[in-house]
Amino acid sequence: MATTMNLGKAELMTSAQKDMNTKLTTTDWTDRQKLALTCRSLFDAGHDSGLAGQISARGEQPGTFLTQQLGLGFDEITDSNLLLVDEDLQVLEGSGMPNPANRFHSWIYRARPDVNCIVHTHPLHAAALSMLETPLQVSQMDVTPLYDDCAFLPDWPGVPVGNEEGEIISAALGDKHAILLAHHGQLVVGATIEEACSLAHLIERAARLQLLAMAAGEIKPLPPRLAQEAHDWTLTPRRSDANFQYYARKALRSHPDAITTS
Repeated sequence: MATTMNLGKAELMTSAQKDMNTKLTTTDWTDRQKLALTCRSLFDAGHDSGLAGQISARGEQPGTFLTQQLGLGFDEITDSNLLLVDEDLQVLEGSGMPNPANRFHSWIYRARPDVNCIVHTHPLHAAALSMLETPLQVSQMDVTPLYDDCAFLPDWPGVPVGNEEGEIISAALGDKHAILLAHHGQLVVGATIEEACSLAHLIERAARLQLLAMAAGEIKPLPPRLAQEAHDWTLTPRRSDANFQYYARKALRSHPDAITTS
């Protein structure tokens, strides 16, 4: 006999969250493996733009982070060809050089102690939306993890290789998880690699949905209370873990070469 049919929504949400915390299984990837799988997954999802874009994750030592080599596309990243660099982008481990545009990552990590991963890409729909100088409008359930959580930089500061751009972008991001950069692309940050990977997938989907909806008519807003509830319900560590596990499994089926170490 059913025992939950008379429970309220809050009780059911609490129960489901408890089950997610105890029953969802995860694979114990290293940070290098997570970054490589994120790159391959995002490449397959349309985040490829030649050599544009960067991904990074804090290193074990303060003031260091892992990132990809300049010259490699997201579809070529492996756990073993990532670089460990310092805030000045000097290579501490690995060969080659990082993207000079990684400089603004150093600024974000300094400004946001809660951030442990940054994904910046120029996917087609986010880049197209950025050309309209229009903020991201979240008005569909799937992308509510970004509700009231995506900043907007309306002025393009040029190629982000200087400290000025680092100051501008980190200030515009503020305490949000994401930012749409006018005439540029998207940037998401996460407390974990899993969270940043999940949000990077979502912001491109949100931009695509927005462009499709704008072409058809006027976008209607979500009820704020329900949208915030959905944001808080979906943007939890276990949800991000589950999303990442799916993206990782999918990436490995197409790109088994992403993982070179056991």
